[in-house]
Amino acid sequence: MPTTPTTSLRDIPGQGASDTLFPGVGRQLTRRSLGRGAIAAPGLLALAGCGGSEGNGDPSAIRIVDYYNTPADDVAINGTFTKCAEELGLTFSRERVPGDQLIARVLQMGSSRTLPDLLMLDNPNVQQVADSGALAPLEQYGISTEGLTPAVADLGMYDGTLYGIAPTVNTIALFYNVDMLEEAGVEPPSTWDELRTAAEALTTEDHYGFAFSAIASYEGTWQFMPFMWSNGGDETDLDSEGVLGAAQLWSDFVADGLTSRSVVNWGQGDVMDQFKAGNAAMVINGPWNIAGLEADTPDLHWDVVTIPVPTAGADSVAPLGGEVWTVPITGDEEKQAKAAELLKMFVAPENQLYMAGERSTIPGDVEAATQFASENPDLGTFVDQVSTARSRTAKLGPDWPRTAKAIYTANQRVLVDDTDPGEAYDEAARTVS
Repeated sequence: MPTTPTTSLRDIPGQGASDTLFPGVGRQLTRRSLGRGAIAAPGLLALAGCGGSEGNGDPSAIRIVDYYNTPADDVAINGTFTKCAEELGLTFSRERVPGDQLIARVLQMGSSRTLPDLLMLDNPNVQQVADSGALAPLEQYGISTEGLTPAVADLGMYDGTLYGIAPTVNTIALFYNVDMLEEAGVEPPSTWDELRTAAEALTTEDHYGFAFSAIASYEGTWQFMPFMWSNGGDETDLDSEGVLGAAQLWSDFVADGLTSRSVVNWGQGDVMDQFKAGNAAMVINGPWNIAGLEADTPDLHWDVVTIPVPTAGADSVAPLGGEVWTVPITGDEEKQAKAAELLKMFVAPENQLYMAGERSTIPGDVEAATQFASENPDLGTFVDQVSTARSRTAKLGPDWPRTAKAIYTANQRVLVDDTDPGEAYDEAARTVS
């Protein structure tokens, strides 16, 4: 994970930078939106059955496109594909595309008939691409959701059909500085009231009590979802009390000086940098930053708990992140079948365990996740958080991007302009109606 303030695609697991490259792309690309007179992005609606993908002369040579680019990713992904390909008598090549360019590259490959044999997508983009007809249903190849939680299965589903599978997933939780909490005499919070009390005790001239990312991108929406969902808010009803209460909570933390106003400009990597520097005692963040946290600040005594909830005993509901692997329709059915065979082995539970360990993510398979938690206690909290996590696109499908933008835009108005949450979210609800 990068430790500089610059946000990279790996600072946004489950939130690929393609989100900001094409805001509203889901509505532009769906057949339904075409029926409403929208203009489709050139190429995507013509992706299905494109044929002519590179390497079709050799059905055993599988071409893969993804955006993984860190050393840990390469060890995990290359290592697993190498093992699986050797067992199946296949070869593979990987094309790494920067996360903020992936969807544009998919469009280009579709128009030039060079779609890969295996395509990794950030999970919010799966339904958009599946809606275009570009992806092959996986169940015809014997790939199923058996062993996955419903939420993990939903990441690769569209209209009841499985188009992608996520071998590992991630989410966010509350990191805290153990020494700061002990010095202030407070326990790790589990409710909103406890979070506020702890933040008040932890806020000094030297550091803030609490920090999160409220940046004007889907990353800011990603961090808001646990507060909105756990408060009974819903993405289909943006001016509901549950949503407004979560927005007011964030507003109060900033207005009362318990959280820096700079959170409106901070990505998740920036927030973790503040935690490392001792400028924030508690932060919302994800397991992908643990390796950098341990490497850069080995003397920092930290721990993690699930995100506090409005009332004691309620479930902490966070968004489910992770990349989903798909088999594009290239027109070469033999090669599609071989690619699916490779994918099926790639996502086997034992390979999920290996990749999760290398990348600090959580296996999608329930039994593998339980084993992983026992073997990796530092990540046990994230396993618990994943068990109640929710897919962002489950309710809105390809229309999710527009609502996600409306949410982060409303929060910017609340935190930057001091707009009343009711006014900001009333406007947000109108923009997506």
